[in-house]
Amino acid sequence: MGPAELAKILDSLDFTSNDKNLMVGLESGDDAIVYRLNSEQALIQTVDFFTPIVDDPYLFGQISAANSLSDVYAMGGEPFLAMNIVCFPDSLDKKILRDILQGGLDKAQEAGITISGGHTVEDEEPKYGLSVSGLVHPDKVVPNSGARAGDKLILTKPLGTGIITTAFKAGLLEQSPEHPAIANMLQLNSRAAELFDRYSISACTDITGFGLAGHLLEMLKASGRGCRIQADNLPYFAEVPELSAEGIVPGGLYRNRETFSDQVKLTGVSQEFIKDLLFDPQTSGGLLISLPEEEAQDFLREFNDDRHRGYPVGEVVEGDSIVLE
Repeated sequence: MGPAELAKILDSLDFTSNDKNLMVGLESGDDAIVYRLNSEQALIQTVDFFTPIVDDPYLFGQISAANSLSDVYAMGGEPFLAMNIVCFPDSLDKKILRDILQGGLDKAQEAGITISGGHTVEDEEPKYGLSVSGLVHPDKVVPNSGARAGDKLILTKPLGTGIITTAFKAGLLEQSPEHPAIANMLQLNSRAAELFDRYSISACTDITGFGLAGHLLEMLKASGRGCRIQADNLPYFAEVPELSAEGIVPGGLYRNRETFSDQVKLTGVSQEFIKDLLFDPQTSGGLLISLPEEEAQDFLREFNDDRHRGYPVGEVVEGDSIVLE
């Protein structure tokens, strides 16, 4: 199902709640819901699962778990508990299922959280993910709705995982754990979230299935702002330009482009692969962080190390669209 079809269904339903403790619900298109428990704690709740994007079941379990945990980090919280969500065909070797679950368990342990139970159904195609609970102080929730004009936008992982995994499936690239795209999908977004307390983070979202354009537009709509993106600053994996030129792109990229392209203005951008990057659906993508210009360089200096790198990709402005220049 594409984003346009999903939006129509959601718009037809009334999820309005009068519960004053529901701090973040469905209305802002945020990454997770946030529910105030008391004056010191709020509960973050999220769920995500999907079909395999790599052949190795252990790597798939790790990537899916990292992706599920990302929503909690994007809200400025710390995950503490998760449950497995599994769809699995009876025809496949159960060792595959064990390896998937082991991958999820190991990634959860890396994050310092507990997986306790879950739910499994028989399905024609394997699917795996987590329902995750996290905690955050009510005053430190980072929604996607606070971006302010003048803020800088920092992205914490390169783009192009949808294109790269499409090439994996076509047998055009080797699915090695050392491939930069797989290494990035395996990487938790906890490092950036750990720094949030030290900076005036205005808004944040993680970049997943709707691509950079879709998730950025959700942030901008919720914040009542627009943005300018510097095309030359967008990070991507080395093979992306060639694969894009050959048409090796996922179907989700076309759906995202159809849904969001009327809100994206391309100014003097001639490289087609850059346009693809905007709409490429990501898996376990980076965080997109909006913060004051005067704090951006300090954040990058503290965030960047041997395993992590942040990319200043643009700025928030008055308006209601993305301008790529």
